[in-house]
Amino acid sequence: MGKTYARGSGEVTALADITLTIGDGEAVAIMGPSGSGKSTLLSLLGCLDRPTRGEYRLDGTLVSVMGDDALSRIRNRHIGFVFQSFHLIPQLTVAENVETPLLYAGVSEGEARRRALRALDRVGLTARADHRPTELSGGEAQRAAVARALVTEPRLVLADEPTGNLDSGTGEEVAALLEGVNRDGSTLVLVTHNEALARRVRRVVRLRDGRVESEERRS
Repeated sequence: MGKTYARGSGEVTALADITLTIGDGEAVAIMGPSGSGKSTLLSLLGCLDRPTRGEYRLDGTLVSVMGDDALSRIRNRHIGFVFQSFHLIPQLTVAENVETPLLYAGVSEGEARRRALRALDRVGLTARADHRPTELSGGEAQRAAVARALVTEPRLVLADEPTGNLDSGTGEEVAALLEGVNRDGSTLVLVTHNEALARRVRRVVRLRDGRVESEERRS
């Protein structure tokens, strides 16, 4: 699949035609210099955008031709996102942030809160459930973001520079959490510049100029 954007009177190719298969339960790091197409690829994998060429199948379903409402349901029910800048809603408590995907999915308030607290316990953040995001450290905010990504029990977790804003010690904690997510059965795709983080997964895909430059697999 590939992705081209209109720019002025011309076009810019963000992602050239690539073929990439990621197995169920696999952990993959996507690496490459700025402008290599990493974020574009993650957007396509997360159903936040559609390819302009080729097709994308998620769990065997052709999702690249789906409408906006169907893609929204796919994202809500099957994909968890972890962003570098956390994307927590400042007006909500930590627990309310975590339960938001469930409420959008139609889960009752009581059940959503129960599952949110369980997700927060999983990332060691139960004591912060009633705090606002502005009261959290960077590491706590990222753990809250991981809890929100996990609360729907997604088949696919996409993490965009998940340790980019964290110090090395806190980054290790978040990396260990994501490893646990993968061990529990979710497919994990990381976009990162961090070689140490990439070494924690068995497969590394390197992009350059919108193309797959190389792949490395570790035993």
